[in-house]
Amino acid sequence: VGCDRSKNLVDICGEKHFQAFVCDALSVPIRSSSCDACISIAVIHHFSTAERRLATIRELVRLLRPGGTALIYVWAMEQEYKNQKSKYLKEKNGRKNKEKEMNTDTAQRPLSDQGHDNSSQDSAWSDQLLNDLKDESCGAKPVADFRLPVHTNRTSFDSQDLLVPWHLKGGTKKKEESVGTVLVPGGSKESQELSPVFHRYYHVFCEGELEAVCRSLDCVRVQKSYYDQGNWCVILEKL
Repeated sequence: VGCDRSKNLVDICGEKHFQAFVCDALSVPIRSSSCDACISIAVIHHFSTAERRLATIRELVRLLRPGGTALIYVWAMEQEYKNQKSKYLKEKNGRKNKEKEMNTDTAQRPLSDQGHDNSSQDSAWSDQLLNDLKDESCGAKPVADFRLPVHTNRTSFDSQDLLVPWHLKGGTKKKEESVGTVLVPGGSKESQELSPVFHRYYHVFCEGELEAVCRSLDCVRVQKSYYDQGNWCVILEKL
C-alpha cells in the first residue's frame, strides 16, 4: 500500500492498479502496529524543522508491528563521498544547454533578487522557514539575509536548508495550475509562460544526522546506516 501527498502521483498508481492514497506523512490513516515493513523514500528531507522530521519518523514507526523494519532515504549534504561523485553530480554533463542556462538564471540568489516574477508569498514563506531552522553544521554556510539560498541543479550543496528549482516540462499548463509558480527569468514572455519553476524546500542531511534522529527514539534499533548515491539511508527495527 502506497501513500503520497500528491494526488496526481497517487492517480498514476491507481491507473497501474496499485493500492495508493493521498495523505500527510505526519498523520497516516493506518492502524498502529499493522505493517511488517515501511519504506520512506525522499520524504523526510522536505520537512523544515528538526521537530517535524522526528515526528515523521515516529509516525512511520507507529505503523510497524514489533519486530517490523523500516527503510528511510534522505538526500545527503555530501554529494561527493569517499572521493566518489554521486549520480546526481555525474549527470550534470548530460543535461541540455538550455536547462543549464535555466539553472544558472536562478542559481544561489536570494528569492528577493530573482526578478519580478517571484511572488511575495514565496519570500514570506522563506522567512517563516528560517525561524525554526537549527544551526548550520558539517561546514555548511549559514543562510544570509534571512532568505533560503536557491540551489544550482547538479552541483554540490552549500547549505543544509535550501530551495531546489523544479523546472516543469511538457508544454503549457492550465491557468489554475500556474498560480504561485516562479517563472524563468530572461527570454521571451512566451518561453517564460511555458517554463514555470517551482522552488521546493529541502533539508539535506549530514553524515550521521539521520541515524542520530532515529536513535533518539527509544522504541527502535538501528540495524544499518549507509550512504547510497548521494543519499543517507537507515534501516531500523521496531522493538
